Amino acid sequence: MLETIARERSTKTRVVIISRVIVSTAWPDHALAALRDAGLRSGGARRAVVAHLARHDCCRSAQEIHDGVRAEGGTVGIASVYRVLDTLVALRLVQRVELGDGVARFEPSTSDGHHHHHVVCDGCGKVEPFSDNALEHALEGVAGRLGFAMDAHEVVVRGACDTCRA
Repeated sequence: MLETIARERSTKTRVVIISRVIVSTAWPDHALAALRDAGLRSGGARRAVVAHLARHDCCRSAQEIHDGVRAEGGTVGIASVYRVLDTLVALRLVQRVELGDGVARFEPSTSDGHHHHHVVCDGCGKVEPFSDNALEHALEGVAGRLGFAMDAHEVVVRGACDTCRA
C-alpha cells in the first residue's frame, strides 16, 4: 500500500511547496485510523509518535520526537521513529519541513486548509510559527500568474530573534 502511495505521488506533475497545517484534536484518531486502513498496526511506536506530534504546535525533528517519547516513558528506538515518520509522510499524514539547516522536521497535516509558516533565528535556531492571510492571497496570486494551481506552499523567514539581536 505504501509503495502504491509513493508511486502515485512521484508520477504526479505539480508544484509541491510544503505548508504547515494546524492540527485539530481529531488528527491523532484520523492518523491511527489511516494506518489501520493501510493495513498497518497502529500501536507501539506508531501510536507513540502520533501522540507526541499531536501534543506539539510546531515542527519537530526525529531526534526531538525520539527524546520526547522517551521522556514520556516510551521505549521506542530512533530507527523506529524514522520508519514511522517515513510511513506517516507516505500516507500524507505528516509533512516533512526543511528549514535550511539540514535537519528534517515533521508536522501533522490535515486537509482543512489551515496552516502556518515559520520564522527561524539564524543565531540560536529558534523556530516560531506564524500565519498571515494577506500572504496566503499573495502566494495564490503569484502561482496563478505563473500558470500553476497551488496545492501547498512553505514560507520560511530567516533572521535574528530579539534575544540574539540584544
